[in-house]
Amino acid sequence: MSDNLRIDSHKLHLHPNRVAKWLAGENIGPIFMEVSPSVACNHRCRFCGYDFMNYVPKYLDLEIYRQRIPGIAATGVKSIMFSGEGEPFMNCNFAEICTATLDAGIDVGITTNGTLMNPEKLRPILDRISWIKVSCNGISPGSYDSVQRGPKGDFQRVMQNLDDAVAMRRELSSNCTLGLQSLLLPENAHEMKAIALRCREMGLDYMVIKPYSQHPQGITKEFDGLTYDEFKELGRELRKISTDSFNVIFREKTMDRLQDQERGYERCHALPFWSYMDVDMNIWGCGIYIGDERFHYGNLAEQSFEELWAGEKRMNSLKWCNSQLDPSSCRVNCRMDKINAYLWELKNPGAHVNFI
Repeated sequence: MSDNLRIDSHKLHLHPNRVAKWLAGENIGPIFMEVSPSVACNHRCRFCGYDFMNYVPKYLDLEIYRQRIPGIAATGVKSIMFSGEGEPFMNCNFAEICTATLDAGIDVGITTNGTLMNPEKLRPILDRISWIKVSCNGISPGSYDSVQRGPKGDFQRVMQNLDDAVAMRRELSSNCTLGLQSLLLPENAHEMKAIALRCREMGLDYMVIKPYSQHPQGITKEFDGLTYDEFKELGRELRKISTDSFNVIFREKTMDRLQDQERGYERCHALPFWSYMDVDMNIWGCGIYIGDERFHYGNLAEQSFEELWAGEKRMNSLKWCNSQLDPSSCRVNCRMDKINAYLWELKNPGAHVNFI
């Protein structure tokens, strides 16, 4: 089975009309947003990229979000991933936030540690959302706890919640894709095969094994500089576990990127195609630069998304990024890396492009 979900690639080429409008110089709306329902988190993962946010107990305001989400949809947003600075299910209104998004006609995906994803919280949304991806970085309570540093018993809770999600999906005839993601570290590499087999056995659709990438604002530096050449054979072994109904996605291309940091593009062209909403409903051009006013478009409690997206602050931000932002200073393997390579080539084609 190949990476049919293109997790180790990108999907922007499947939106040719939006790309064509961007090439023509139009002020397009974003296709994708990342939204943070919570800063609070019940884990203190050793690799956390948002540790600089300090896990404060702050949560996305449901009522303001309900007011603003139709306007967000009106700009052309097609999908929202709930992830961000903390654990989404820490927000007691999370199911209602998802429902408001879905009712606006926007696809929903969720990245979670899975510990609070119990049947009661899943049932209202499981038959409507597109996917759930659970972060799990060990196959035994000891190894899991040493990396994710959550309350005792969380490993068992995650496994039970995944089993329940698979059963509920079958009960509801839901098309929601269920997957698990593991960050490959030297201390858990020997467990990746066992995790993949467990995922296949419980009926998940896929398992992703991805490399670590240092967040520029991250406090923890424990895994900074980690390379992955020694794990190539592991990738070949893990892919053998794939079947017609279960896929192991070993993100080898992304691992290679850590070694070859020549980006292949000189500017970030991806910003018009996506956006980031923090828990205070600030809209940012990029989630990596939360707190940097050069990337701040405004706040949804004060203005509509349409106003922010067409506003002077955003226009000035784009001008600065197009003229001065050096992508080599950004996070290696950022979410928009492969999209940027694609857009740069569209703007700067090589020779003989007409010989298709």
